[in-house]
Amino acid sequence: MKPYHETEHGSIFCGDCLEIIPELYIFDGIILTDPPYGIKMSKGFSGSDGFNGNGKSIARKQYDDDWDNERPHIDIFNCLINLNLPTVIFGGNYFTDMLPQANHWAVWDKKNTMPTFSDCELIWTNIKRNSVKCFRHEYNGLIGREKTRFHPTQKPITLIGMVILEYSKDNDNVFDPFAGSGTTAIAALRTNRRYILIEKEEKYCEIAAKRITAELDQTDFLRSEK
Repeated sequence: MKPYHETEHGSIFCGDCLEIIPELYIFDGIILTDPPYGIKMSKGFSGSDGFNGNGKSIARKQYDDDWDNERPHIDIFNCLINLNLPTVIFGGNYFTDMLPQANHWAVWDKKNTMPTFSDCELIWTNIKRNSVKCFRHEYNGLIGREKTRFHPTQKPITLIGMVILEYSKDNDNVFDPFAGSGTTAIAALRTNRRYILIEKEEKYCEIAAKRITAELDQTDFLRSEK
């Protein structure tokens, strides 16, 4: 299968992950992904004025209104689990009816001081541990966000890097079947891992490709300065 974009460090595939995954040979590394939760956050906060005070969140203004309408089909989760790789899924509490019981959950503590935002986010894993891991990275409203947001559910690169370092090793593949704007790839590059991305919307594949190119150009520049 021909990638949408490819570098020596990894590939982006554009399309339905259920169709693409069987065509890939992913034998090591981790699955790290942030699927749509299906809680209709695209419609703004229930019982509040959203981010901008008029009943519509910034995300609804900037992005298509259906970005969080539906959860992934259970077949996608089954397909991922059958890869038999360490798997980390953000928002795992929204998928407990479709995922196996987990003995090792993770928590993203957002160090939140704003009452209109969640204090933390739950992360499902199939990691063979009997414990709970806490990742602390501030995310209060606009604090902790990336300076430029390309996707409504974009996670901080630093946070994704922390998760990658915890559950993988140097030169592993980091596979994200709901890649969005490619943050997972940027974090993988910064932690000396390879990336494999799948994203169904071409506009986000293009954004991810441009972000990866910019990241690699910067890295090459920094290397040349040493």
